[in-house]
Amino acid sequence: MEHTLHSGSICLLSVVLLVTLLLAGCAHYPVNEPLKAYNPDAGYRAKSMRLPGKSDDMLFFLTFSGGGTRAAAFSYGVLETLADTEIKKEGKSRRLLDEVDTISSVSGGSFTAGYYGLFGDRIFRDFEEKFLKKNVQGELLWRLFSPVNAARLLSPYFDRSDLAAEYYDRHIFDGGTIGDIAARKGPMIIINATDMTHGVRVGFTQDMFDIICSDLTNFPVARAVAASSAVPIVLSPLTVRNYGGSCNYAMPEPITRVLRENNISDRRFYLVNNNIKPYLDSEKKPYLHLIDGGVADNLGLRAIVDRIVFRGDFWKTIRNTHHENVRKVVFMVVNAETQPDSALDRMESPPAFAAMLESYATIAIERYNVETIALLKENLKEWAGQVRAGRCSGRTVSTEPGSCGDIEFYMVEVNFDALTDEAERWYFKRLSTSFTLPPEEVDSLRTAARRILSESTEFLRLLQDLRQ
Repeated sequence: MEHTLHSGSICLLSVVLLVTLLLAGCAHYPVNEPLKAYNPDAGYRAKSMRLPGKSDDMLFFLTFSGGGTRAAAFSYGVLETLADTEIKKEGKSRRLLDEVDTISSVSGGSFTAGYYGLFGDRIFRDFEEKFLKKNVQGELLWRLFSPVNAARLLSPYFDRSDLAAEYYDRHIFDGGTIGDIAARKGPMIIINATDMTHGVRVGFTQDMFDIICSDLTNFPVARAVAASSAVPIVLSPLTVRNYGGSCNYAMPEPITRVLRENNISDRRFYLVNNNIKPYLDSEKKPYLHLIDGGVADNLGLRAIVDRIVFRGDFWKTIRNTHHENVRKVVFMVVNAETQPDSALDRMESPPAFAAMLESYATIAIERYNVETIALLKENLKEWAGQVRAGRCSGRTVSTEPGSCGDIEFYMVEVNFDALTDEAERWYFKRLSTSFTLPPEEVDSLRTAARRILSESTEFLRLLQDLRQ
């Protein structure tokens, strides 16, 4: 009898081991599709995202920062406020939200951006239930330690971010793809991640995927968001295959000119050398390993600024588009950044490793955020001059309403520093950067976003100008 039980145990153990090995051997991340032939007029790119009924006299850029559910809820509060803000265009009432042309996002903000890109106003009905007020972090941990998934994670081709992407795909984004965002004809959604090797921003647009000769149409939004929010150490890099050199990709003329001029002090040369050239040869770089977008740009703002820099100036960027007659350009930057815990300064003993890691990330991100905002503000006056010079070429420059020189830029910052109460600022800046928050904290973040906008001098200036 004992011998029979012992033999049965061995058989059961053998079966479990065999199933584990089979699961590990079969587990592989979904491979992105190759691009058959490069076509600069096809695919998911800004120039093909003409919003139905949108006026052409305003260009509205909205960016969502990283910061887990805290950033997602704060960004959601901004969307709610824009949806509730009515303006009049051509005698008709419209929501300000419907005037947004581009949403660029990283990390936690990418959940809000991706969901709105796929489902539009449905976000106001079920996003709280599906993400904001759900313990997503707990769900991911449960799946991580599930015996079946533990076996799959033994595969060298399937890791924690792939597991997270599966959950996001099934339970948040309903299997939606980048092509589905394009088909909805809403604003351009740029979900940003970071190439961990080169440290450069990788945006999920066809312009970027042309370089690696990959078709973005069927790429799951969930995987783009998983890459954008793949916090180093906590989550694994997400892998994308590079097919560069196989689709007859031709670099746009402004980029080839930068390479010809070979001016190493030109920022455009630096961008081309780091953001494009490494990806052109798939034999040298067959894979991209993507991590949290906040590593390269925690505001999501560089995706917009770099595009303008690549083109040479702002007028060249909008020329031959439906925004040539633009009169108002809005940059709204939603920043849910944290603040280091100064309590560490009152301790004699060295801080723990986790505290050191958090502080390092916070300092690096905050300093880079300040530089990015400063870079944008410094450029606004110059960009206005470029539009006037280009649009008024050969004519007297006039800034009267409706004239060729009528162009105004608005820089609306939505961040916790706008809160006048120090205790309140501290409360929001120290909220957890995780994928779970109590419902009352989610609601507090939404309310804070609405109040910050309602008290923003620059936002009120925009509304006043729009209502004249």
